[in-house]
Amino acid sequence: MSEFREDEKHPGVWAVRTPDKPAFVHQVTGESITYAEVEALSNRVAHLARSFGLQRGDHAAVFLENRIDYAPIFWGFLRAGMKVTPIPTHLTPEEVDYILDDSGAKILVTSQAKRPVAEQLRGPRVLPGARFMLDDAGGGFVSLEAALATFPDHPIADQSEGSEMLYSSGTTGKPKGVVRPMSEAPFGTPTKGMVLTCERWGITDETVWFHPAPMYHAAPIGYALRVMRWGGTMIVSAKFDPEAALATIERRRVTHSQWVPTHFVRMLRLPEEAKAKYDLSSLRCAIHAAAPCPPQVKKAMIEWWGPVIEEYYAGSEANGVVTITSREWLEKPGSVGTPILGRTRICDDDGNEVPTGTEGTIYFSDGPGFAYHNDPQKTADSKNRHGWTTLGDVGYVDADGYLFLTDRKTFMIVSGGVNIYPAEIENLLATHPRVGDVAVIGVPDEEFGESVKAVIELPEGAVPSDELAQEIIAFCRAHLSHVKCPRSVDFVDRLPRADNGKLYKRQLRDKYWEGRDRRIA
Repeated sequence: MSEFREDEKHPGVWAVRTPDKPAFVHQVTGESITYAEVEALSNRVAHLARSFGLQRGDHAAVFLENRIDYAPIFWGFLRAGMKVTPIPTHLTPEEVDYILDDSGAKILVTSQAKRPVAEQLRGPRVLPGARFMLDDAGGGFVSLEAALATFPDHPIADQSEGSEMLYSSGTTGKPKGVVRPMSEAPFGTPTKGMVLTCERWGITDETVWFHPAPMYHAAPIGYALRVMRWGGTMIVSAKFDPEAALATIERRRVTHSQWVPTHFVRMLRLPEEAKAKYDLSSLRCAIHAAAPCPPQVKKAMIEWWGPVIEEYYAGSEANGVVTITSREWLEKPGSVGTPILGRTRICDDDGNEVPTGTEGTIYFSDGPGFAYHNDPQKTADSKNRHGWTTLGDVGYVDADGYLFLTDRKTFMIVSGGVNIYPAEIENLLATHPRVGDVAVIGVPDEEFGESVKAVIELPEGAVPSDELAQEIIAFCRAHLSHVKCPRSVDFVDRLPRADNGKLYKRQLRDKYWEGRDRRIA
């Protein structure tokens, strides 16, 4: 064991210490991949990258459904020092092509399951021949298995720490890549943020982590990589089923799990006999984040599962992390906690800190930096005059230092844990010939927290109708993934715009939220 540094954490460590231990297990099929197999696969992927001349800082893209080799393939590019983007599986060919173009991806891995979309990709900046498909080839793709079989399973000579480069939409309407600083530490050295969060949640080589969500999201891939560094086991799922999730916790003796409030709502709706049927005593930590959680839902989960419910507030930008335990939340209902990474600062529009208890824009100081890829203006806009950075949320800190979120400055919609930015949808709908003006907002949804609604001002002569509403929704679905598209359309005589053209979206949105608590809690 002496060949590894004391602080060295990566799959290769566990391939030596626990070679036959499952690193990933499929929730439904039981199929698994051991640490020895993860090490071999990820090393071959790194050799493959080098065979194409790809070096540290180059970009790779992964367009895959949830599967046990998702993170091992991802790890292969990371250990080659590359920036790696997980592409959401629900995107259209047009949306995937945009990410490939914008990121400058030089290699793409996809699968048979994504073939209908993958074969429509232009991918002009993807290197010829560097378009790989798992399980098969054809359609301009090369078989990944056949290619990897020609490479050794030992590490490349120049391993270094790569980085995820996640894409999230911006208020300008197009997704933006979040660029985090590349680590200059020796390969296998976790960042300060990784260490702090793993210590906070108690992640060790005994951890069994279940995250019933797509791996392309920031939390599933981020924590999968952490669990692999610390030698635990990750349970991956094909899709969320509330009772199957409970059965998995019992059968796999899950110690850690991560959820969005929609998962909680669906599990709470199960019949009482189903909820009482499963032994959940192995759970030490059940984390939720990413979306507003109604206080009554969180309270019900704590009453059911006990004080294992944990919460954090953070973003793909990783500029700070705030956490809260069940016991703290019961004393401070609605709070998201206190920071473990970075320091929270509440500021007015001039960048001045405001008094305790006063609402303002939430900034982080003393945390990691970040930038938005190919968007220096958005990067600049995320900082105030002190250099503190914000995710665009609004809130306040109480006298005990607990953070409360009260609104999202960008009017981002969070539906079932998915971040949806209205501008991209508005820009598209504005091109429809029967749309005069449009605003896209989030409205209450009992299951998803929020759902997308388009509020439309028709041009002169157009008549509102159910048929027109469905036509507009179908138009959107033809160009954007369905999760971004309106589930409903309302027609108004005139949208609330000022003389200078500014849309008072809060006025529009408030009538739908009247009498409801929209705090992000």
